[in-house]
Amino acid sequence: MLYEKNGKLYRRFDKELLCIEPYGKNGLRIRATHNHDFFDQDLSALIDPQEKAEDDRITIDGKTAAIENGKIRCEVLCTGKMKFYNQEGQLLLEEYDKNRFRESAPGEPDSALEIAPRTFVPYPGTSNFKLSVKFEAKEDERFYGMGEYTHPYLDLKGCSLELAQRNSQISVPFTLSSRGYGLLWNNPAIGKAIFGRNLTEWIADSTKQMDYWITAGDTPAEIMEAYTNVTGRAPMMPDYATGFWQCKLRYRTQEELLNVAREYKRRGLPISVIVIDFFHWTAQGDFRFDPEFWPDPDGMVRELKEMGIELMVSVWPTVEEASENYKYMEEMGYLIRTEAGSRFNIKNKDTYMDATNPDARAFVWQKLKAHYYDKGIHLFWLDECEPEVTRYEYENYRFFKGADKEVGNLYPKDFARMVYEGRKAEGEEEILSLTRCAWAGSQRYGSLVWTGDVASDFQSLRNQVAAGMNMGLSGIPWWTTDIGGFHGGNADSPEFRECLVRWFEFGTFCPVFRLHGFRSPVVTDPADLVFTGKNAKEWRYTSGSANEVWSFGDEVYEICKKYMYLREKMRPYIKEQMCIAHEKGYPVMRPLFFDYPDDNKAWDIEDQYMFGPDIMVAPVLYSGERERKVYLPKGEWIQIHSKEKITGGQTITCTAAIDEIPVFVKQEKEGIFNG
Repeated sequence: MLYEKNGKLYRRFDKELLCIEPYGKNGLRIRATHNHDFFDQDLSALIDPQEKAEDDRITIDGKTAAIENGKIRCEVLCTGKMKFYNQEGQLLLEEYDKNRFRESAPGEPDSALEIAPRTFVPYPGTSNFKLSVKFEAKEDERFYGMGEYTHPYLDLKGCSLELAQRNSQISVPFTLSSRGYGLLWNNPAIGKAIFGRNLTEWIADSTKQMDYWITAGDTPAEIMEAYTNVTGRAPMMPDYATGFWQCKLRYRTQEELLNVAREYKRRGLPISVIVIDFFHWTAQGDFRFDPEFWPDPDGMVRELKEMGIELMVSVWPTVEEASENYKYMEEMGYLIRTEAGSRFNIKNKDTYMDATNPDARAFVWQKLKAHYYDKGIHLFWLDECEPEVTRYEYENYRFFKGADKEVGNLYPKDFARMVYEGRKAEGEEEILSLTRCAWAGSQRYGSLVWTGDVASDFQSLRNQVAAGMNMGLSGIPWWTTDIGGFHGGNADSPEFRECLVRWFEFGTFCPVFRLHGFRSPVVTDPADLVFTGKNAKEWRYTSGSANEVWSFGDEVYEICKKYMYLREKMRPYIKEQMCIAHEKGYPVMRPLFFDYPDDNKAWDIEDQYMFGPDIMVAPVLYSGERERKVYLPKGEWIQIHSKEKITGGQTITCTAAIDEIPVFVKQEKEGIFNG
């Protein structure tokens, strides 16, 4: 039976209830369930959009129906199959329906496969199902977005993607299609997305209902604006965040960190943020400085502010048994739970706060406020927020909002929400937190994501380019990377120094410009291991080698200095792009086709990107490479190093000396680099 109720189209057939409703401008929300009704739990990425549905209407003709909202139209056939069209009547997407009972559906091909597009496989004795939703594949279709994965592919056609959070993997289940639509899989369950040649399939391992949102648009920009209208947009980025960030694993003492900051200022180098990494605390879960190594946080913050430097501190959601807060958090249900076995990580005897629990978030925020915020530290690095528990055994963990298999992808979003809402309550607006993972809508909580603990080599560098672009096309415009990679970089190695230089040049043209890494050899000065606090473990108090720009020899230093000054010249331009990201949801770092959607060649380019609409970047991604091919879209371009003027619409070979990354600016915007 098809019927309309409260502006929504419903179809009831046997055990399935289907609902299609206009949602936002040019968007439709699609839900289906084998339960008696839909669950309105707090599991959706969607918000009440600022731009509402317009020109929406529903028509029902016997056993078929259609619903329109602006530029998108969905037709529901008598079999229940759905097809989506744009305003020109062009087919965008259709369900994969391979059933043989077609007598009442003229024109539909018969099939003996008996494969339904929406499959709910029940877990006996529960209200949950394993859900599979299938769509027809189109040979020429390309897919973008979906967060970031450890591969170099911008176009995700042919990829199978785990919908789960891991260190160096971020699942944001929104894809932008080259066919002119965007689709949000509005389900935080662990699962999979398969963009195959024969079909496209979305899978949720455990869920109560199907829920996705789809929009149509004439350009990628229009699609992104519609998507971020219904999931939220990033706050305005604070000015300081567009400058240079200094970080390493790890500054062990207050004096060590201050000496680094003083040296940057002595050398006249621009620096905006310096970071205190993990294990600066007394115990995991205390959420406070260890006074033995950080005796005067107030004085430290005061001196840094006098130098014009913001301080960020690392906050983990881990809580160890020896923490002063453990017993209370256990009693109040503020910790994640296991289905079987101990909740503790055996190696470190720690567990995790339950970030999906609003009371747990309020409790931890009060600790952060008392021990950091009230001392003038407003910047938080929310690490380990997958959460990274014992080999990601999703079937063994349970949160306030439900089982990990059903709700697990919400965790990093709610962890960022904790700090965002805490700072918002203090009257702040420009709120930013560095987070290792995210989910759809994390951008509205000020999440700045990075690619996790990646290796320090050219292969990892190549992966960053696609990761940054796809993250931007997932609705999260604030993105950064560990310049030089995290693991395995020897500061004295010529090979690593070359990689670091190329990464530093690339990082200059990323939304956030941040140097970080665990440099070898590891520092093991015995004096550093003398510790009188509780639960001392020697490995906690080791550190990597120096990771400041002067730590890698004179040649590297001069190149880094050159690009730090170049970044300073670009900061007014970057601020403009951050304003657009805040207002429209456009990514700052994006593929060429975002700005040149009618240029077929632009859709083929995966190793170049636009930095805003006016700067085109072609990073050097291979060891020993001193020139590379660059495609320039139509227009007049200027190479920023040689000042050569080049007419676009062609592929050129560009020189790339060790101190030069090929970057081109539109001729009329050359002043961006004049400073």
